[in-house]
Amino acid sequence: MFTRLAIPSASGNEPDRNLSNMADAGTQSGSTVTADDARGSRTVRITFLPDNKAFEFEHGRLPYQEHGKPESILDIALNFGLHLEHACGGNCACTTCHVVVKKGQDLLSEMDDEEADRLDMAADLQLNSRLGCQAVVEKPGEIVVEIPAWNRNYVSEGGH
Repeated sequence: MFTRLAIPSASGNEPDRNLSNMADAGTQSGSTVTADDARGSRTVRITFLPDNKAFEFEHGRLPYQEHGKPESILDIALNFGLHLEHACGGNCACTTCHVVVKKGQDLLSEMDDEEADRLDMAADLQLNSRLGCQAVVEKPGEIVVEIPAWNRNYVSEGGH
């Protein structure tokens, strides 16, 4: 599954051309447009495993969903309707939004001491573990994160 986000224009009247429209515009003029050109240099593509759900958006233009830091992995998930548990509301007070970054670690904010201390309490801690509410996309590019099995099952087992 792959989803693109059309961002409203500054006027708020019409959406800016979304990514598929950009690709169409290039091919209509007779020029060749590659996938990278169509996505643009400010495009972030994030894939959530194991469901392999991928989403694209323009860096710096994602509406804030009030949970976690703006353009954090949690914020992105909420924007696209993907459930990522966040029992504390995205305030770095729990580990339920724990994810493992498989690709694109260099595109994310550095981990601060508060996140590192909180992650020490996470189940199945790995070298590339991050809290989804704290890991903020700082650069465009491709990111792949895995939601650990214990986290995917949290809600179905009665967690809140």
